[in-house]
This record gives sequence, C-alpha cells and structure tokens, in this order.
Amino acid sequence: MDDQLQRLLATEARAQAMIDAASQQRQRMIEDTLAAARDAEARFEAGRAELRAPFLNEAQGRADQAVAELSRKYGERQRTLRELASQHESEAVDAALTLLLDPAA
Repeated sequence: MDDQLQRLLATEARAQAMIDAASQQRQRMIEDTLAAARDAEARFEAGRAELRAPFLNEAQGRADQAVAELSRKYGERQRTLRELASQHESEAVDAALTLLLDPAA
C-alpha cells in the first residue's frame, strides 16, 4: 500500500511539473505573440506614410491640374471682359462725341 501511495504521489508531482511547464510555455507564447503584434503595429505605423504617399501625390496632382484649368478659364474670361470693356469704351466715347458735336441728334 505504501508503494502504491508513493507511486501516486510521484505521479501527482510529475503531473504538477507538467502542468507548471505547460503554464510557463503558454505564458511565453502569449508574451512572444504580444511582442510580435507590437512589432507589426510599429512597422505598420512606420510604413503608413509610405502607404499614403501615392494617394497624396495623386490628390496633389489633381488639385494642381484643377487650379491650372481654373486659372486658364479665368484668364480667358478676364481677356474677354477687357476686350468688351475696350469696345464699349470706344462706343461710349463715340456716342459722347456725337452728342457733344451734334446735340440735336
């Protein structure tokens, strides 16, 4: 009976050692996984600017193109308005001269 009790105690001690080893291994795995996740997050944050750069460059190009197009349109509109103003000024001067020279007209 003592022999069986000793074997049971020894088996229990080995089982507890196995449980302790598995628990330690589980804890190491959790810590390693957390460290890997932190490293991956740090790499992602570091590379985020590189990921955004093409989109920002494309947006900047589109904005520059839109500004250039608007500048061209407003330049054309300004030239048209100046031409119209010059034309109307000439017509106004001609009408004023006609009125001054021939008030009856």
